[in-house]
Amino acid sequence: MADTHVLFVEDDDVIREATQLALERDGFVVTAVRDGLSGLDAFRADRPDIALLDVMVPELDGVSLCRRIRDESTVPVIMLSARADSIDVVLGLEAGADDYVTKPFDGAVLVARIRAVLRRFGHAGGHLGGPAGEHSGPAGAGAPGGVLAFGDLEIDTEGMEVLKRGTPVALTPTEMRLLLEFSSAPGTVLSRDRLLERVWDYGWGGDTRVVDVHVQRLRTKIGQDRIETVRGFGYKLKA
Repeated sequence: MADTHVLFVEDDDVIREATQLALERDGFVVTAVRDGLSGLDAFRADRPDIALLDVMVPELDGVSLCRRIRDESTVPVIMLSARADSIDVVLGLEAGADDYVTKPFDGAVLVARIRAVLRRFGHAGGHLGGPAGEHSGPAGAGAPGGVLAFGDLEIDTEGMEVLKRGTPVALTPTEMRLLLEFSSAPGTVLSRDRLLERVWDYGWGGDTRVVDVHVQRLRTKIGQDRIETVRGFGYKLKA
């Protein structure tokens, strides 16, 4: 991941300096700042490949910073939270974060998560070129080629575009990969574990809240009734 630029926002001096050194040893270029407003300035100035945002930082908290970044870009965002059961995790995901890591974290685990996210995004920052120009990164596993139609929803799996009633739908790369996974098997129930493996590239167990929040975000964009919850099993795209 040489030359991959990481924006790291963390107010704890010890964690910030130690993590920056660990990431730099793995070949990342790191811009590390201690507050949210400095993070926003650094994001706009440097256009990093990925952002690591601690939830509790001064000036502009991590969740608000994530929203500001997501208004301007589809660059991948990983939230850092001190508590695994905190509502901050869900708030961060709802704000548009792609993943989260709980503190204290092992440096190797953090690097593995960063690399997994970058693989999903094709190591592309994906800055917006227009209201519907959010799609970047690979197509997602198993998605058939061409244009797929599900009622008033059209999915161009090659052009990475989604239309609802003829109007472009702006999806983040993670949301696009999730939709492509569903569209590859319409009417088939996909478990949360399968979605974690295929969409989030987890080779290990992950928190299914990541899936649940992203499914809900996707529903708000393509229609609440388009993706059905099958209790105890997972989700399916209505054929």
